[in-house]
Amino acid sequence: MARAKYWNAGSGLVLAVIGLAMAAPAAAQQAPEAVAAEALRRAPVWDGHNDVPGQLRGRHGNVLAEFDFRDTTASGATHPQGRVMQTDLTRLRQGRVGAQFWSVYVPATLPEPQAVQQTIEQIDVTRRLIDRYPADLALALTSDDVARAMRAGRIASLIGMEGGHSIGSSLAVLRQMYALGARYMTLTHTKNTPWADSGTDAPKNGGLNDFGRDVIREMNRLGMLVDLSHVSEETMADVLDNTRAPVMFSHSGARAVNNHARNVPDSILARMKDNGGIVMVVAFPSYTSEELRQWTANRAGEEARLNSLWQGQPARVTELMAAWTAANPAPLATVAQLADHVDHVRRIAGIDHIGIGGDYDGMPTGPVTMEDVSGYPRLFEELARRGYSQTDLEKIASGNMMRVMRGAEAAGRAMAGTPPFENRVAASD
Repeated sequence: MARAKYWNAGSGLVLAVIGLAMAAPAAAQQAPEAVAAEALRRAPVWDGHNDVPGQLRGRHGNVLAEFDFRDTTASGATHPQGRVMQTDLTRLRQGRVGAQFWSVYVPATLPEPQAVQQTIEQIDVTRRLIDRYPADLALALTSDDVARAMRAGRIASLIGMEGGHSIGSSLAVLRQMYALGARYMTLTHTKNTPWADSGTDAPKNGGLNDFGRDVIREMNRLGMLVDLSHVSEETMADVLDNTRAPVMFSHSGARAVNNHARNVPDSILARMKDNGGIVMVVAFPSYTSEELRQWTANRAGEEARLNSLWQGQPARVTELMAAWTAANPAPLATVAQLADHVDHVRRIAGIDHIGIGGDYDGMPTGPVTMEDVSGYPRLFEELARRGYSQTDLEKIASGNMMRVMRGAEAAGRAMAGTPPFENRVAASD
């Protein structure tokens, strides 16, 4: 080291560069594409939310005989606006997806009895879809099932309910949904339930009410994952105050990057370390790009202004809105913006609390180059370019979600001696 003082500037620079190169980890010398590819080979993507079951209901009335899941690229004819589905077996393989939570969403506007029925129908069609493609899909009810399916090269297929309206305010129905295969429940969708507040509805309960807290306890007892996407900040905090298991956000971004109510505020991100939960970063452009969120608000404001100016003249409003949109094209969400959400969750919550929840087939398109499920490697390549190690990428892809699911299962085992929580039902006439 002492001799370094006598090197000339040129030779010192050369030797310093050589020394740094020799000291750098091997992964840092690999191309980002190679780092991402190896990470996804070792830990395929475990995606938190995909709406194929809803597409089956809307396009085919849940009749699988007329549906080919191997290739849906010609599916525009089955949609009123000609929208092509974003998911099929071929593109899932291209996207390096090894496990998928399929969402059995039903509209939050349904009366509760109808929501319960439709949820059962959606669980049924999801399970029939999985059974129809046994070489590619495997029903997964436990974390061990997921691990076995991945080792066998099949896509572990789990079921998630999107919205507490699906249980009809009944713990009995919750238990039966679990028995049918549902392994997470998003507590609300776009509207409040009678027992939990949504992030996109006027507050009613101030978070959870007493019955809502019983729902969390019963989900913990079952080993069922509590999903906090769509809920209000107060509901998030109440759940974290009451849960005995790690929670998940199946498809949400960081509110500091995009201030949409669907995203997670820093106050909640900061609690992920203590809870052990996960934020599965969403690809939905309106939740990813703040520029697009602002554009959407500006467009709505312009439409309201024109409707006020040209009352009773809808054709004129349509003409002027077309001109406004042509002069103000919508900004496109990018993979870099999605990576910004990952960066922020890492900064506040830490690398152990990040996952991916695309929301494919529940949105018009994904970000540029991630328009469908085949695009997941683009995100991992971008993260590798930003310095994420192969180990980091493996955690984000599926390692963190595996830990969270095992944590929920462990909480259920710890409560094995606890009798089911009960709520009184009305007597039959």
